[in-house]
Amino acid sequence: MSTQVDVEQPVATAGWRVLAPFRSKEYRLLIAAVSLSIFAEGMWAVVMALQVIALDNNPTSLSLVATCLGVGLVAFVLVGGLAADRLSQRAIIIVVEAVNTVVVTAIAVLGLVGALRIWHMAVAAGALGIAAAFFFPAYSAILPRILPPEQLLAANGVEGVVRPVFQRAVGPAVAGLVVGATFPALGAVVVAVLFAVGFLLLVCSRPSMKDTATQLDREHPRLLRDLRDGFSFVARTPWLLWTLLFASLFVLVVLGPIEVLLPFIVSDRFVHGEQTYGFILAFFGMGSALGALGVSSRRLPRRYLTVMMTMWSVGSIPLAVVGVTSSFPLMALATFVIGVTDGAGMVIWGTLLQRRVPAAMLGRVSSLDFFVSLAFMPVSFAIVGPLSKVVSMQTIFLVAGSLPVLLAAVAMWAAKMRRDELAHPLS
Repeated sequence: MSTQVDVEQPVATAGWRVLAPFRSKEYRLLIAAVSLSIFAEGMWAVVMALQVIALDNNPTSLSLVATCLGVGLVAFVLVGGLAADRLSQRAIIIVVEAVNTVVVTAIAVLGLVGALRIWHMAVAAGALGIAAAFFFPAYSAILPRILPPEQLLAANGVEGVVRPVFQRAVGPAVAGLVVGATFPALGAVVVAVLFAVGFLLLVCSRPSMKDTATQLDREHPRLLRDLRDGFSFVARTPWLLWTLLFASLFVLVVLGPIEVLLPFIVSDRFVHGEQTYGFILAFFGMGSALGALGVSSRRLPRRYLTVMMTMWSVGSIPLAVVGVTSSFPLMALATFVIGVTDGAGMVIWGTLLQRRVPAAMLGRVSSLDFFVSLAFMPVSFAIVGPLSKVVSMQTIFLVAGSLPVLLAAVAMWAAKMRRDELAHPLS
């Protein structure tokens, strides 16, 4: 039986495909609330980094806080996937927003009264990581229940535009300006308010009756069997398995340098480091938005796996430039190009999961996606800070920019992706 709900009007065959999901009222309310939350997350990434630097100007401290975020996400993402297949995805998203609001509010209060310590930031990061572990599978699983298959690429494109614009462009830029003009605690106050408004919007929205019935009528099998079925599906699906293996190594090599070392590179090489860091992330976000918009405004590429892997691997090469340049325009251009390829690849990937994975196990497979992809994230965060004291940052960024090309070539060959995408057309 189909789990899709009816939308208010049929899908238009002309015009901008990316606007088609907005015909659904439930989707409009959901994306409005999620957009506010994404904006808050974008601000928090900068506020967290600058707050840690203000408390202890040491890459090891930022590594610790970032590692706690990664550990919380990785440790609970499988549980989040099981919950998304068994519980109301809308309810999960609401609880996540409540947790985010409470945690950031606590950090803001501690910062305002001068009682904030590094361990507070570490605990908060862990809690936010756990919340994110429940959000991602729930959001991935709810879209196919409120939209028809032909609108999923557009919906992922909308999220692929909203996320980089607010999380990686506007959010970081605003946070950099606010913190640069005042102090980190005030930035945390703004983040807490954004989370709170998003929470209120979700609470005020109402789920469709069909989606509610689907949730109540679903069979509740055992947790271990659910998890085993998800692993089994991934293991017998080569394109999915090898993409996840590539993603896990990609995260190990790339994410630590970007999240932990980039703030220090910007601070060391540019005057007004706080504002410059925010703007550098903003260029990445604008690139991601344009990449997502470009892909979602047209049909899914016929060679969708080839395009996706090329975007992620070749698109990482400009990281080598980030490691050596002291030119703001050149660093901004490099991060913009990285953003374009990242955004385009992520939209294709999200659509493949929703179109080639059975709806009944989409939450589990999405959680496995995040688990396998991010399994090395805390490791990357933990080692890159201490590593930067014995290996130059230029060398670290050079490896981060070049190694993904080799990893992608191996994954495409092992999974026979070029043959698979022709055997399973989705356009």
